[in-house]
Amino acid sequence: MRRPVLGCVLTSFALAACSPGGLAPSGDTPFAPALDPRGEAVDGLLVGHRLMEAGEFELALEAFTRAAGDRGLTGEVLVALGSANLALGRLNQSESLLRSAVKAEETWPEAWNNLGVVLIERGKTPEAAEIFRKAYALDNGQSDSIRDNLRLALAKLENSVYGTELEQEYKLVRRGSGSYLIRRTS
Repeated sequence: MRRPVLGCVLTSFALAACSPGGLAPSGDTPFAPALDPRGEAVDGLLVGHRLMEAGEFELALEAFTRAAGDRGLTGEVLVALGSANLALGRLNQSESLLRSAVKAEETWPEAWNNLGVVLIERGKTPEAAEIFRKAYALDNGQSDSIRDNLRLALAKLENSVYGTELEQEYKLVRRGSGSYLIRRTS
């Protein structure tokens, strides 16, 4: 009786040794690989910008928040946080962050442009037009999106002066890294 049991045990070990994975788990599991604690982290701003392009605004906000922890609240981080909040429709937070960003980076036209987008969305058209003028001047007229935003703000400002209450829908369209363009929807 011992011989058949011993034979079964030895056969089991021999078959286990012949399997492709041996006694280790196979690599074709549905689970994510384990983290490498010695691995190097990817820049939070880079990850956040890629997530913004993919339309994952909440995840982008988290990545930008991690970048703020690593880098501090620099102008670039503030613009990124403000842009993510803008994409999520959180206009109050976005305005506050972008106002801080333009104080930190006074000559960065993209920051001024994004602040103008927030202001026009909040119905502050006269201030938005002035902000777009400043962004356009800082950019030396090189950016088509800033020029288009300025044109739309001025057109909206002129329409409101004559008292005709035209309700227009505007759509935010991402252009470049953290810059938005206002477009009229048809």
